[in-house]
Amino acid sequence: MRHTAKTISTATTVAALLGTLAFSLPGISIAEDASAIAEGKKIAFNKKKGNCLACHDIKGGKLPGNIGPALSIEGVAMKDRFPDKSKLRAQIFDSRSANPNTIMPPFGAHEILSDAELDKVVEYIYSL
Repeated sequence: MRHTAKTISTATTVAALLGTLAFSLPGISIAEDASAIAEGKKIAFNKKKGNCLACHDIKGGKLPGNIGPALSIEGVAMKDRFPDKSKLRAQIFDSRSANPNTIMPPFGAHEILSDAELDKVVEYIYSL
């Protein structure tokens, strides 16, 4: 009997925690977030779209470049490098605003990526 009560208590605690998480992320689905990250990775690795691997070393990428900084450094999350996600988006949209001498293509300003594609790439890069 005690074992059953403990199991019910544990299940109730887990349900309460999950409920709290659901309320703390209004309008954001974990599945939607994972989907955007997966789609962003496909765009970032696509040679005809983002082609981030041409210049950056990204975990899981084949034949990465070394012109730009590594985007997947062991122990350093992109969230630490860009605490404000909008600054990361601005960097990818048009890095010339932060560095006029950059060789990084202005993916948004030159419409290399659509706004939706850019948002997915940002989600992927931010997840690294």
